[in-house]
Amino acid sequence: MFLDHNSFFYLLYISTIAGLATTFGCLIVLFLGNPPEKLLATLLAAAGGVMLSVVLLDLIPVALSYNRPWQFLAGFAVGSLFMFTADKFLQYKNNKNAKTRRAQLKRIGLLVASGIALHDIPEGMAIAVGQESTAHIGTVIALGIALHNLPEGMATATPLLMAGIRKSKILSLTFGIAFFTPLGAILGKIALNLVHGSLCFFVSLAAGAMTFLVLGELLPLAKERYPGWALFGAVSGFIFFLLIVLFLPH
Repeated sequence: MFLDHNSFFYLLYISTIAGLATTFGCLIVLFLGNPPEKLLATLLAAAGGVMLSVVLLDLIPVALSYNRPWQFLAGFAVGSLFMFTADKFLQYKNNKNAKTRRAQLKRIGLLVASGIALHDIPEGMAIAVGQESTAHIGTVIALGIALHNLPEGMATATPLLMAGIRKSKILSLTFGIAFFTPLGAILGKIALNLVHGSLCFFVSLAAGAMTFLVLGELLPLAKERYPGWALFGAVSGFIFFLLIVLFLPH
């Protein structure tokens, strides 16, 4: 029963593995020890490149494929506004140190975590929808999600590590984020027909949130001190996910 690709337990299994790839990406950064800031800035930009390519090559095309332009525009706007509001809220919470680099990095790390958690829910839903449509497509979707959750875990850990946050706290945060993917899968399985009609909105919301995060925070901070390395990281990250899109079966 567990090995049955159409079973609920198998859906939980593959969505949890996909989500835990975020934690594994965090572990990669944490076990590098105390890498130089140049390397961390490169990784930060690379994660931004990956997230931007996720938006342009994955989230937006999927959202547009539903042919619901108003849902797309509304979702993108709400996602961007959500991240803008979260950014201002975190700035207010850390008002005394808001202009220090450490405070900036901490805020960005929390924003990255929020953005990933947001788009992990529709990703989990996508796994459930895929499993419902074809026996093996849910597994393929989960594999693709795991591959780009890996650098997203790095994207969360990198700015927080640069801000001097304890490694145990960073690991706990990414471990918690990991379970938003199976949560989305459960929601998708329970209310598949109801949610499917609004899936365009949720995917677009994630796209808007991630676009603001990458262009408004991640890339500007990465290039602040090491613009050359930031450019290299961003391009490398974009190409990395592009190769996933080109060579991973859909």
